Amino acid sequence: MTMENVDTLIIGGGQAGVAMSEHLGQRGIPHLVVERGQIAERWRNERWDSLVANGPAWHDRFPNKTFPNLDPDAFAPRAQIVSYFEAYAKQIDMPIRCGVEISALRKSADGLGFEADGPDGTIKARNVIVATGPFQKPSFPDIVPQDSGILQMHSNAYKNPAQLPEGGVLVIGAGSSGAQIADELRASGRDVWLSVGPHDRPPRAYRGRDFVWWLGVLGMWNMKVPSPDVEHVTIAVSGAHGGHTVDFRNLAASGMTLVGRTESYQDGSLTFAPDLAKNIEGGDANYLAMLDAADAYVLEHGLDLPEEPDARKIGPLPACATDPVLSLDLAKAGIKTIIWATGYRLDFGWIDLDIFDNRGAPRHDRGVSVEPGLYFIGLAWLSRRASPFIWGCWHDADYLGDYIAKERLAKAG
Repeated sequence: MTMENVDTLIIGGGQAGVAMSEHLGQRGIPHLVVERGQIAERWRNERWDSLVANGPAWHDRFPNKTFPNLDPDAFAPRAQIVSYFEAYAKQIDMPIRCGVEISALRKSADGLGFEADGPDGTIKARNVIVATGPFQKPSFPDIVPQDSGILQMHSNAYKNPAQLPEGGVLVIGAGSSGAQIADELRASGRDVWLSVGPHDRPPRAYRGRDFVWWLGVLGMWNMKVPSPDVEHVTIAVSGAHGGHTVDFRNLAASGMTLVGRTESYQDGSLTFAPDLAKNIEGGDANYLAMLDAADAYVLEHGLDLPEEPDARKIGPLPACATDPVLSLDLAKAGIKTIIWATGYRLDFGWIDLDIFDNRGAPRHDRGVSVEPGLYFIGLAWLSRRASPFIWGCWHDADYLGDYIAKERLAKAG
């Protein structure tokens, strides 16, 4: 086993690691990026085949490179996003080593920096930047036993309808991933049930401007996390089919059966909360509030944006919401697969440092850890709402690059 010395080690070669490498390189800070798989590994191998970005190409990118051969208002497909980050790494001459999974990180024995254990030895670094992102360990409740005879998978393992056994599918979780996967499965001819919990349901676009544009001018991208208990918000918005507003009424009209939150399992049957109508109406309220905020902004700033009165037309609740299914015998319904689109949790068990709170999240200020020399990038709400998104992590990396450069200068002086 070898001991290698580097100035700054970036762990993770996804969007956060690429952004961080660019900003360190611009400041002349020597560094090495290590990635457990390949560049953009999660985009590459942990998403479904037909996934597209949830923001338009003009927005979901780094400032110094556009998506080639793609309309700025289109939504980049998964494969093109992977190619984008590969090309960007070449553009900035990123010093990356793929196939290197860090199994442990600790303070070095001499107290000067850190030691990171990889498959071929240990890397000693003055600074370490953890760029493993917010989507680390698939999370879903232990409700349905593994010996139930039902195939269960997290959305990160789903690829396409042909991958699943014949029969119906229950998708649990109705954010962007759950809604898109359920829609794809229904379009393939499957019988689909979708478990819908509380969610925000923004318009894809309004008055000629995309949702992400409105978030910008309304200051919502710069929001700080309100409180730890509301750090994660389920958002139902889609870039699929050229981009559209997710309306659960339309999914029901396509033949999909909507149910409320999944609660419990017993003797082959699942029970659901009687909250489907409430959850849909809560999403509607969020949708209308967004329109209200946009209209007020247009009025205040005298913008010449076309009115869109039809956007406020909301149809009646579907029958599955007014007369909800509260219990479902999976075998009788013909359900053979359950897909858990229930998000992720952080997994920093490989970091042997006393820097985490009782939720397992690192204690930091804008990515600057309480442990000097250790930094985090790409996490949800790292500095603001935009932090885990492609362009948001680029700006967080700019801040951290500047911070690290000043620290180096201070120590040198």
